[in-house]
Amino acid sequence: MLGDKKVVFSGVQPSGNLTIGNYLGAIKNFSAFSDEYRCFYCVVDLHAITVRQVPAELRRRTYETLALYMACGLDPEKNTLFVQSHVPAHAELSWLLNCYTMFGELSRMTQFKDKSAKHADNINAGLFTYPVLMAADILLYQTDLVPVGVDQKQHLELARDIAGRFNQAYSPTFVVPEPYIPQSGMKIMSLADPLSKMSKSDPNPNAVVYILDDKDTVLRKFRRAVTDSGAEVRPGEGKEGISNLISIYRCFTGKTEEEVIKEFEGKGYGDFKTACGEACADALSPVREEFARLMADKAYLEAVMKKGAEEASYAAARTMAKVKKKIGFIG
Repeated sequence: MLGDKKVVFSGVQPSGNLTIGNYLGAIKNFSAFSDEYRCFYCVVDLHAITVRQVPAELRRRTYETLALYMACGLDPEKNTLFVQSHVPAHAELSWLLNCYTMFGELSRMTQFKDKSAKHADNINAGLFTYPVLMAADILLYQTDLVPVGVDQKQHLELARDIAGRFNQAYSPTFVVPEPYIPQSGMKIMSLADPLSKMSKSDPNPNAVVYILDDKDTVLRKFRRAVTDSGAEVRPGEGKEGISNLISIYRCFTGKTEEEVIKEFEGKGYGDFKTACGEACADALSPVREEFARLMADKAYLEAVMKKGAEEASYAAARTMAKVKKKIGFIG
């Protein structure tokens, strides 16, 4: 624990336009922690390079991701916002923790299997050890709570195992983090294939709603969303598409499932899709406006990066000094 507040850590990759899945499942919830917790929110550019990146695009997206953090309500005065590669301790601790992580543990990671299948021409060692870097990100700040999506829960379990193993080998060194999985919006599915998670890398543009999509685009995508042959706005087996839309609508409006069902009683899917699009577009409009304002002030974004890196580096140095001493390195 840093000071008298518990610590929250999370990170987002600068590897593509962020979706409403990233927004509802993660970033929208981050600001709720700001008063009660010491919050570290990171643009994880080191993670991004497990897949080949165009350098100019990676730089642009790093600025964009930081700007989106702030546009979605994260105040840099209340939260530590920084870029992962600006704090070398992330890579340093990752190497140390590699030596306390079993090969078998990494080989069981489902994301490694998925990404290896997607990028068969570039199955690099970084892709394999990615979860160890994620563990280092978390453990570096003595993190108590990690907001995660369901798909990242396996990685967090590994971070907990690594922390426990290190603590047992030496003495209590790392806080063993707990997951925070929001009840609603934790997994937003594709609009084109409601059995698959909404992904920013989906080649089908109608499957994904991006945070920065304009209103007309948002409405068009929701109108084209795949549903089923029924007409009743009610979740159920075989109604994965409409269930996903109900989840999205609830996240943007704050309504319960019962309230949504009652609101659209006697109305068809067309009316509901339009309402979903309107609720989404209205919620994202101020985010887009603030994002545009921030992106026009590169000097300010760089000042936030610098301040955040200094704050994060100070906290990270305390953990690294403890870890190196336990291992037996000479200070």
